[in-house]
Amino acid sequence: MPEQPFEPERAIAGTGMGGPMDLATSEAETLEKQSSAASGGRAPGGPEGTGPAGKPRSLWSDAWRDLRRNPVFIISALVILFLVVISLWPSLIASGNPLKCDLAKAQEGSQPGHPFGYDGQGCDVYTRTVYGTRTSVTVGVLATLGVAIFGSVLGGLAGFFGGVWDSILSRVTDIFFAIPVVLGGLVLLSVVTSNTVWPVIGFMVLLGWPQISRIARGSVITAKQNDYVQAARALGASNSRLLLRHITPNAIAPVIVVATIALGTYISLEATLSYLGVGLKPPTVSWGIDISAASQYIRNAPHMLLWPAGALAITVLAFIMLGDAVRDALDPKLR
Repeated sequence: MPEQPFEPERAIAGTGMGGPMDLATSEAETLEKQSSAASGGRAPGGPEGTGPAGKPRSLWSDAWRDLRRNPVFIISALVILFLVVISLWPSLIASGNPLKCDLAKAQEGSQPGHPFGYDGQGCDVYTRTVYGTRTSVTVGVLATLGVAIFGSVLGGLAGFFGGVWDSILSRVTDIFFAIPVVLGGLVLLSVVTSNTVWPVIGFMVLLGWPQISRIARGSVITAKQNDYVQAARALGASNSRLLLRHITPNAIAPVIVVATIALGTYISLEATLSYLGVGLKPPTVSWGIDISAASQYIRNAPHMLLWPAGALAITVLAFIMLGDAVRDALDPKLR
């Protein structure tokens, strides 16, 4: 009887195991793909709180994930983005000149092409409201950056080194906390004759840094007591490395939260000082200046006051809502 050639397929099929084994393997691969797709591409079976390839998520990645799911953050961020865009390019939505006025149209209401009407000098309220965004946002952002940087550096160094410098800074901050902000603005800015935004920004930084400094000091004192900081110090890490590499990334979150909320406060403070006549001065276009000029015509022409005041309220509310959302995302106690 002639010997038949060896055929692997027939040999496997003859055992009665190839079909079921192939089917089981195919099913396992399908289940694995479905599990991977359901887990968003992460390794199946990874512990909770881990990212791709089983890597642990950081505080910032968790915070960003929560913020993306928070409708308050999304709405406030979109409003702020719109304000930033029109601050940089106000001509996108307002083609007129905010300083061009016609006394013949003073206090007139809404007209085609001029939806907000005219103010007491015959200037277009819509154009002035749009261009006033640039001034208010600029003052708020620059004042917040100055306060955050200056206060964080002083407070962080005092909290890290302690000793006599910490005691001196604490007493100085107590003195600044005792100064009423509006009263201090009336006294300090009344002698300034400049029409630029820098005196107002400098005043806000001068009286605003103690709050950030105290928060940064407490956060640094808490962070430097952690085990990883003590371990790095025991391994010979320098003070600069401890501050920049280990303490600052873990102590900066409270400063960011307070600074975000304070930005809206500084915008309202600029409007208050301009309303009182010691902040920004004409011909600078500002919501505070327009509100101050419109207050005497509130009965005859309320539109002159409502539009800049409404823009100011929406801007301040947007930054406060953004700060609250960031605080909820960065606070571990709320998780």
